[in-house]
Amino acid sequence: MTGRFTHKNEPFTCEHCGQHVPAAASGCRNHCPFCLTSKHVDIFPGDRANPCQGLLRAISYHMDSQKGLMLDFKCDDCGAITRNIANRNDSICPDNYEKILSLTPKVH
Repeated sequence: MTGRFTHKNEPFTCEHCGQHVPAAASGCRNHCPFCLTSKHVDIFPGDRANPCQGLLRAISYHMDSQKGLMLDFKCDDCGAITRNIANRNDSICPDNYEKILSLTPKVH
């Protein structure tokens, strides 16, 4: 663990679409690459300490000058807004780019 980040890269079954999601080839995967849904499980990345456990739906995307393409999520249960790096170039299972582009771009 470095600071507030715990490296977690585990396969999971998406609670929204039911697809099996493999671990990412590199980095950490926290959302389904098929439907872009995540689960509100972390307070700090990888800690699995959030009691909410609601589904996080991708609502928009934006470009970050250092991290690249980012997905913005909103929790169905508590309404929290979170973000995560899009995993478009994963060699095992990349994020569905057409699905990303179907989201409304976030205007800063």
